[in-house]
Amino acid sequence: MCLAVPAKVLEIKGNVAIVDFGGVKREARLDLLPDVKVGDYVIVHTGFAIEKLDEERAREILEAWDEVFRITRGEGLPGGN
Repeated sequence: MCLAVPAKVLEIKGNVAIVDFGGVKREARLDLLPDVKVGDYVIVHTGFAIEKLDEERAREILEAWDEVFRITRGEGLPGGN
């Protein structure tokens, strides 16, 4: 299963970026997305950045993941159920 989690680009050296997944830093190849800049958000799959996201969309996805993690920790369902 593949989970699409946005990563923020912190640094770029050639075709390799250092990206941040909520505090976890990893390398991601930029061969498929040559227009990525520091500060952009990307989706990474098997070590390659495969999609560039605007900040608003990245935040929406990150908020959805926060909700999933909250529910799986037993903090209840959305809407107070």
